[in-house]
Amino acid sequence: MAKVRFGWAMPTFAGAHGTHFDVPCWEGIDYPHLKESVQLCERLGFDSVWLCDHVISGVRREIFECWTTLSALASATERIRLGTLVLCNAFRYPAMLAKMAATLDVISRGRLDFGYGAGYVRENVAYGLPVVESAAERIHMMEEGLEVIRRMWTEARPSFKGKYYEVYEAVCEPKPLQKPHPPIWIGGGGEKLLLRAVARYADGWNWGGSIGGMGRKIEALRRHCEKMGRSFDEVAKSWDGHVLIAKDQDRLRAILRKIEALNPNYAFKTWDEGQGLEAFKATNLYGTPEEVVERIWGYADIGVGLFTIWFLDYPSREGIELFAERVMPLFS
Repeated sequence: MAKVRFGWAMPTFAGAHGTHFDVPCWEGIDYPHLKESVQLCERLGFDSVWLCDHVISGVRREIFECWTTLSALASATERIRLGTLVLCNAFRYPAMLAKMAATLDVISRGRLDFGYGAGYVRENVAYGLPVVESAAERIHMMEEGLEVIRRMWTEARPSFKGKYYEVYEAVCEPKPLQKPHPPIWIGGGGEKLLLRAVARYADGWNWGGSIGGMGRKIEALRRHCEKMGRSFDEVAKSWDGHVLIAKDQDRLRAILRKIEALNPNYAFKTWDEGQGLEAFKATNLYGTPEEVVERIWGYADIGVGLFTIWFLDYPSREGIELFAERVMPLFS
């Protein structure tokens, strides 16, 4: 069984929309509240904080940019690790991203977790960035980007010429503090290409879903590792999902009513083609501390060692504090 750690997936946007339906509506994004919440998580013993990399999200389409926010949090914290869940390859040229990441790792005294992904299409169109419709090609671009990034972090003057990217005697100094480089996490569940990229490049893999679904992806990852001659155990496994936790069923129902009142079109009503709350429970963490603990053990039994979790009652800190008090000590 893997050692279990917990990270807070911090919602840097306001309200439910699109692929993210993680917090009730705010009047507007509040950085002081976010900063204080990260500092609280650090005091409570959370391993890490993770930020998504979008430029448009939330009911008002407002969201803080990922790197800028992480840089601010690096100076506002001391111990907690700082992760990206996950960076969009198309947003930043890989060589420049390598430089940015190395700088942040130095500033944070070696606390960066470098989560990377193949990216999307919609936001690229809106921002005038190059658009690649093919998911397979975006994955190939991500792999080549990682080749550039790893060389920038570990070689003195790397040169590289690929299909998509090239560098010539590029200098990336100072190097990251973490050796040989910050942990590379790849997010995604595509079994043919994405998990092959994980086996080739990543120190960790992040995905979500039910225990059974996660187990099938893990076995696919195992097969890719075996084909490449890589130790499967070298790749950390991380589960990403939502948690709704309360001291008892009455309090759970009260929180649900509040969420639905703030978000009339909240995802519970359309989750998994209309199956609602029961479908949500099958793929997330829901219930009293005892019920949530039981679910976590189920994921840990199949090898999940890190949980990056979105607290659905945020911006209230009730769930964060209850989780830290009643759940985390059982896995320390």
